[in-house]
Amino acid sequence: MKINIYIKQSLVIFTALTLFLGCNDDFMERAPLDRLVNENFWNSQSDLELYVNGLYQVYIWGHTQDPRRPPFSVRGSHIAYGDVISDNATNMGQNIDVRLTDAYVVPLNDDNNGWSWGNLRQINHFLANYRRAAIPEETKQAYAGEVYFFKAWDYFRRVQIFGDVPWIAADLAVDSPELYAARDPRALVMDSVLMCINRAIAWLPAAGGANPVGRIDQDKAQFLKSRICLYEGTYRKYHTEIGLQSSAAQWLQESVAASDALISSGRYALYDNGRADAYWALFAQRDAAIRTNPEAVLGVEYNFNIGVMNDLLVYYHDNIHLGITGQKSLVDEYLCVDGRPIYIGGGPGSYVDNPLFLGFGKWTELENRDPRLTQTICRPGEYISIFNRSTGVYDAQANGINFPRLQFTGLEQSGYRFIKHWMPDKDLMDRAHGSSQSVIEFRYAEALLNYVEAKYELGNLVQQDVDITINRLRERAGFDFTTYPSSRLLIGNEPVDPRLDAIYADKLDYAVTPLLREIRRERRVEMAQEDLRYWDLMRWKAARLLTVPMRGVRMTAEMQELYSGSHANGLINPTTGILEFATIALLNRDVFVDEDGFIILKARSTNMSNGILPWSDYRYLWPIPTGQLALNNLLTQNPGWE
Repeated sequence: MKINIYIKQSLVIFTALTLFLGCNDDFMERAPLDRLVNENFWNSQSDLELYVNGLYQVYIWGHTQDPRRPPFSVRGSHIAYGDVISDNATNMGQNIDVRLTDAYVVPLNDDNNGWSWGNLRQINHFLANYRRAAIPEETKQAYAGEVYFFKAWDYFRRVQIFGDVPWIAADLAVDSPELYAARDPRALVMDSVLMCINRAIAWLPAAGGANPVGRIDQDKAQFLKSRICLYEGTYRKYHTEIGLQSSAAQWLQESVAASDALISSGRYALYDNGRADAYWALFAQRDAAIRTNPEAVLGVEYNFNIGVMNDLLVYYHDNIHLGITGQKSLVDEYLCVDGRPIYIGGGPGSYVDNPLFLGFGKWTELENRDPRLTQTICRPGEYISIFNRSTGVYDAQANGINFPRLQFTGLEQSGYRFIKHWMPDKDLMDRAHGSSQSVIEFRYAEALLNYVEAKYELGNLVQQDVDITINRLRERAGFDFTTYPSSRLLIGNEPVDPRLDAIYADKLDYAVTPLLREIRRERRVEMAQEDLRYWDLMRWKAARLLTVPMRGVRMTAEMQELYSGSHANGLINPTTGILEFATIALLNRDVFVDEDGFIILKARSTNMSNGILPWSDYRYLWPIPTGQLALNNLLTQNPGWE
């Protein structure tokens, strides 16, 4: 039974159950309702399955338009748009999200920041009752394993947001003293999370093969363990202020073991369609194609035939997410095709260009770069500008080129428009709120990156590890190791990058070796627009990278002439003969540039200056709503939010 099928079939029944459980009357926010006592329910396998099925859509978000994704609200898809809270992208509008600034005010109530416990109550209620079913113990444990998987995931997200949180192990009654307990230490909570995910692995059925849209199995649990343990291990290493450095290695070893379980299984591989655009095509699949995608460990299939669809393409084409554009900080990090960065010598103000780097004129910076760059960021004339929705023709010659509409508050703030996750599919677009573009929640590539990073942090990384991870990813992307041997990452022969090294030296309070720099670069590039960057910065204690000036493309003299307003009715390119439509974008009216000519993002913002985000270290953790502190005098606020 597939995830998308059983989410649909069980939704009504699960909703009815959760009404009894009081999921909207959060027991951490107000006096709880009496526990559900239903002697007629916990009897059969179908009872357990119906209950557990409802948890899938609670925890596996996919391309949902539901904005309730703590601690940030992101409509359309947390995967496609989650990076808007990081240094990879920016949102549409004059101002930056206030939650990315020091002006964020502690909410009175949950306010979707993550301090909500209704879902956990559903989990604990199952764990308190599932043994009543008159079915074989192995069957009961399989369903309980799924619930322990979700409990580990739930608490992991809580710890990411708040640090110390109350650990609730039981199905609580109205008068349970645990309702008003203090926060438990991070170490205790995460040890309990590890117990949950290990129990899930032990009780879940083995994966008979890659089955991304099937029930939770051991492989999916190993993936989650890989992610959780890498996060916790690196957080403990770099956040010395919490005093848990001595236990960091244990968590990193657990991450390595979980990643290795997936790698050595032979059930997963990097997607390759035999074309140069394999990386882009990985994210542009619909309907049942995800079932046979070897890179999908966990995914959600959307399909018209079963009535399960999403709004991803609507938000990509007709809504505000046209205005989510990339930042120069991300684009600069992509290597050239020779495996070296855009600058190979010199220092700030006098960098030496890589001979393959073509500079910043009219998007020439996208050429001769890591092939993933132009499968993530559009060249001029790509994207919807050359896709005619009326005819379904995807052809620059037929439809001409429409350069980005550069506006300081509008749809094209930076000039770096994303093409990753976009599909030129007339059928899907014509269905409005009915896209069947599928989504990968757990991608095998991340497990490879978890493995290589954890091995480095443990100090036992060898070249073979790099070859089966980073170099395999680069090979799939289209790097040519024969023509450019330096594009293959070799331990001890890492490229020089004076630009990025200078940023790290300025923003971080610890040294980053060339090898670690390349491991982190690979993760940023490979996983861009997949909702990982913000959390990577948090665990690395590298949030001051958010204060790198937010910039867009350089408005060269050629660019300024193109956008001067004199070509508002169209311009014939003398070389190609193609009609190029340029939208007016006057300097100091529609776009604002810095002293080097790069577009300043959020130039007229009232909550940041000169495109530079503020940062204070207390924001590594989020605040507990003040209303919760008033209800429970044993709860304490996170430092800096008092």
